[in-house]
Amino acid sequence: MISELISKDERFQEILERLNRKSVEDYYNPYRMFEWPDSLPENRWWMSPELTTTYGTEVAAELDQEQLYRLSRYESINFYSLNVDGIRDLIIEVTRRIHTRGFEIPSEFFHHFIGEENEHMWFFAEFCQRYGEKIYRQVESSGQDETWPEAASFLVFVRILLFEELVDHFNSTMALDERLHDTIRAVNRIHHQDESRHIAFGRELVSLLFEDLKTKASPERLDEIREYIKRYVNYSFESLFNPQVYRDAGIPEPFAVRRRLLASPRSAEFQQQVLRKPLNFLVKTGILHDRDLAPAGLPTARGNS
Repeated sequence: MISELISKDERFQEILERLNRKSVEDYYNPYRMFEWPDSLPENRWWMSPELTTTYGTEVAAELDQEQLYRLSRYESINFYSLNVDGIRDLIIEVTRRIHTRGFEIPSEFFHHFIGEENEHMWFFAEFCQRYGEKIYRQVESSGQDETWPEAASFLVFVRILLFEELVDHFNSTMALDERLHDTIRAVNRIHHQDESRHIAFGRELVSLLFEDLKTKASPERLDEIREYIKRYVNYSFESLFNPQVYRDAGIPEPFAVRRRLLASPRSAEFQQQVLRKPLNFLVKTGILHDRDLAPAGLPTARGNS
């Protein structure tokens, strides 16, 4: 029973106490935190070029500097849109579990988590609407929580952790990139500050939930769950390759461009870079047996049309 594992784990409770304290000490008012200029310069990077989906590919070589800047603008809007969509989902799932059986002890942190994520969703949406005049729509989840009821909470918090770790790779890079406008750096810096706490919490909780799951699921079921996690990892990564972005950036045949990019040698390398930390964690804990992922373009946990 997860409540027994949590109640007996003094290390987890000490980490929770520290994270709760830090959430209070680091609290800020996001509605007063940011200065929103009327516009951002278009002849400048809106995302670190190394994080764009075309970097180091033949597609990038076919674009001039103005097109690359324009592409980075819409790539950034897509990235922040992914945050809006992902945060909405995780708030819903955490809210379903706050002050419920098994989650009594972490519920105080859930309150901080929900409040902070709600504020993150606001400033990401604000950025998208101010500077992109849109929030890109994402495909709805087709997760298997109901198929595997014994794994429902485990899968929820694995997905949350993977989402946060992927996002934080981008945040931590762009927060320090002097090629980016101060507003872009500030949004990424503030999010990274909060996500470091969320990731620390997520890793501890996922580890405990996996220990609980191993007592309930057969080896065959665990292998099915591992394959699902790998498909979800692929979905999360492939969501960065949005054909709507290429269309809005003025690149012809956006769906063909997406297929070219996902099939390029750089795609697998980029995926391992972006997901290095969470994959290492999942292998270290035994949640996954290896870092090998299905080739890009195969059916994933959530499709991308």
